[in-house]
Amino acid sequence: MLLVVDVGNTQTHFGTFRGTELVEHWRFATIRQSTADELGAKLSNLLELRGIGMDDLSASIVSSTVPQLADEWRGMSDRYLDHEMVVVRQGIRTGMALRYDNPREIGADRLVNAVAAYDRFKSACVVVDFGTAITYDPVSADGEYLGGIISPGVEISLEALTSRAAALPRIDLIAPRQLIGKSTIEGIRSGVIYGFAGGVDAICGRLMDELGQDIHLIATGGLARSIVPHCRTIDEVDDMLTLTGLRLLHERNS
Repeated sequence: MLLVVDVGNTQTHFGTFRGTELVEHWRFATIRQSTADELGAKLSNLLELRGIGMDDLSASIVSSTVPQLADEWRGMSDRYLDHEMVVVRQGIRTGMALRYDNPREIGADRLVNAVAAYDRFKSACVVVDFGTAITYDPVSADGEYLGGIISPGVEISLEALTSRAAALPRIDLIAPRQLIGKSTIEGIRSGVIYGFAGGVDAICGRLMDELGQDIHLIATGGLARSIVPHCRTIDEVDDMLTLTGLRLLHERNS
């Protein structure tokens, strides 16, 4: 089985593949101070819940937006999996031309998403990732990574709002009953959900103007399903896009 690990700033999402089939996947909070031993214990415990042993993992790959955790995951693999974990970083074979001033600056997860999206559509596409930041990663019809757009994410915007305005409560991010809120909580929900949906549509609309109206727009990330139903431009949500991209990159680097 192949272990794929996507380490984000807020959450770590990992799964196991048997061939092209995703067998199972899990999420846990990313803790930047985690050691290789702690990661090994957490991995072993979660795998055991589904009857999977560490010995069942014959290969692995990790992408990480937290640089020090990439090394810890690789150390975990060396110690507990008895093989060398592939790390998504500069020099990895992607099969994709990178039209970026400094490719070292591209987030590993963004590159993985672009590879997965182009492999699916085989044509021009844009990945909108709703993570700690909202990122937009366009790929040309020829499979070239063209660059990106980065904006503040939903959760950090909510945190800033409630921390700076003492009278405003923290909220659960669920759809408001109507556009015009009849309470403070409903007003915040409406502003956040429709505000972010409108912002996403505005950026995606400009991308379609620049790249062509027939591009595919796909969303991923932990908060995609909270915002995308209120967007008018995005075609679909794929929660497993990054894990699929990691599988593809492992195939290209085996």
